Amino acid sequence: MTKEPITVAAIINGEKIHTEKKIQRENPTHPNEIVGYAPNNTREETIQAIDAAFNAFKTWAWTDVDDRINRMRTAIQKIKDATPEIAELLSREHGKALYDSQGEIAISLMWMEFACDHVKKVTAPETMEHENGKTIITHDPIGVVSAITPWNYPLSLSTIKIAPALLTGNTMVLKPSPLAPLAVSRVTEIIADEFPPGVLNLVNGDAEVGVELTSNEKVAKIAFTGGTKTAKHIMKAASDTIKKMTLELGGNDAAIVLEDFDVNDERALRRMVISNFLTAGQICMIAKRVYVHRSIYDAFVEKYIEAANKWIRVGDPFNPDVTVGPVNNKNQVDYVKSLIEDAKSKGAKVIPLGTILNPELMENGYFLQPTLVLDADYQDPIVVEEQFGPTVPILPFDDEEQVIELHNESIYGLTSSVWGEQEHAISVARRIEAGTTMINTAAVQGLDVRFPFGGVKQSGVGREYGEDGIKSYTETHVINLPNNLELPYIPE
Repeated sequence: MTKEPITVAAIINGEKIHTEKKIQRENPTHPNEIVGYAPNNTREETIQAIDAAFNAFKTWAWTDVDDRINRMRTAIQKIKDATPEIAELLSREHGKALYDSQGEIAISLMWMEFACDHVKKVTAPETMEHENGKTIITHDPIGVVSAITPWNYPLSLSTIKIAPALLTGNTMVLKPSPLAPLAVSRVTEIIADEFPPGVLNLVNGDAEVGVELTSNEKVAKIAFTGGTKTAKHIMKAASDTIKKMTLELGGNDAAIVLEDFDVNDERALRRMVISNFLTAGQICMIAKRVYVHRSIYDAFVEKYIEAANKWIRVGDPFNPDVTVGPVNNKNQVDYVKSLIEDAKSKGAKVIPLGTILNPELMENGYFLQPTLVLDADYQDPIVVEEQFGPTVPILPFDDEEQVIELHNESIYGLTSSVWGEQEHAISVARRIEAGTTMINTAAVQGLDVRFPFGGVKQSGVGREYGEDGIKSYTETHVINLPNNLELPYIPE
């Protein structure tokens, strides 16, 4: 599906800004095809965007919440109307299968609608009469939010920040990843058009843009999704001005399969396979390592391979039979290959999975056939590092104490899953160190935007989604009206 490249603009104070220097985005399926260009903004333009947001905040913070909701609902409808165009663009620039792109838009809209439905409840002032007088608690907007988002789920990981920030009265400058800037720019433009100039701004660029967004004194909060290493730099850059932060970071999410798991449950095995290979394994909350009780290990592996070979069909994202497209970029392909080769060199068994539907694409595109890795060591890089690609190790364990220790010794703790008899699985889940633990499902299949999402340890700070995710864009302000205006005792 070759088309003329598109060009998206920056948005600064309501104006669309084009730059001479541009970011080029190729199609991972056909790397010789240029999907489009995004602006390569400068530090000076980033400062202009922050200044625009700072000035707009002075009035936007005090607008009526119903006005904000109505504007957001109009944007939601326009995104719905443009879904076919946006999904196609996302699949072309990202590589994810078309159904996956459509699903990402659906999740984004689901969250935006939830935020519209709940923002009034979350931000409603609380008034309490008590023996000492009266106290009013308000939930006020914070100020300018810098949002920096990754390439793997660019739409949902941008709207997860845009919707609560704007609905609670903040303004924003958004910076997408240069590896998937096009569809998110289109969505951001749709939303920005419904709000006053300066409320939602968009810039693209390299490190100097990111540094300005995280260190500028007019930025009050940083909302970042990405790697833990980058987050450490962000925290240092923000430390001089003590900014608020929501950080959703890397994970090495484990699936624990207990001895009472039914290995003949085909739908459960299918859910497991999808939790490993959806979006070619490029999801922060995907199951990246699987621990199986030794008593059922051999039977589980056999049934897992059967399920994987049924569901995994690799090829062109626009082929309706394809379930797994290419990896997003060549650097990620090389990294995943290096982990697989390292495991093989240490004696692990690597088993290719699924069917290749479009073999003519495999050599030139950023494709990797999904693989299962057996007989790896518990401390091999493919087990302890985040692969972020279409490969997964399955390892045996002997008892619950061992597997809980194997899970919890990781520096990460984003999501996890436990598979088996429900009450037994819940009892194990309670001992897991993670922000979210799912029972008999994992990854996007177990995501619910009504409840908070985020990580523990080096997987993040704060929560997104749910009412907590909305409230994280507010400051609590306490107004006290005491009955007695004198101190209990004041020396003469």
